[in-house]
Amino acid sequence: MAEDNQTLAGIRAERTALQREEDIVSFVRRLAQGRLDLVSDEERRRASGADAPVVPLADRLAEVFGQQHGGGSARPPRETEVPTDHPLLQQLDELCDSHGFENMDTLDDRSISALSDALGMFERECSRQRHEMFERIDALTAEVVRRVREAGGAGAVVGDAPGDKKS
Repeated sequence: MAEDNQTLAGIRAERTALQREEDIVSFVRRLAQGRLDLVSDEERRRASGADAPVVPLADRLAEVFGQQHGGGSARPPRETEVPTDHPLLQQLDELCDSHGFENMDTLDDRSISALSDALGMFERECSRQRHEMFERIDALTAEVVRRVREAGGAGAVVGDAPGDKKS
């Protein structure tokens, strides 16, 4: 919950910053899910006894990502700029590099399984972080609504409601 001495503008700024960070975590999570989809496709190919693919991984992207996986978020997409040096993105890249993601068709079954497990754990950790951020964003939103209502709606447009304590 927001501090009582925090301004309405401060609460809104904190919420906006959290939403931006959640957008980044969500984007990186989707990258991890996509990579996990590719690993799962490789595991299915091997389980079926099919020969090694003759086309490179990059060329199989459209086929794997074009498969129906159910509904996505009902939330409309927002423009998301993820800095290439963002720690979470670097962590995903390092995980993939250390497990040989780019050469997965040459990995043995045990290594493919380890890659799948590592990506799954990474994706679950991103999901946990998002859940925590959503809870905080919801709490901040509730505080904004409470303060605007108490001020008779006067703070809805102007940033700080009358009587709002300054920090």
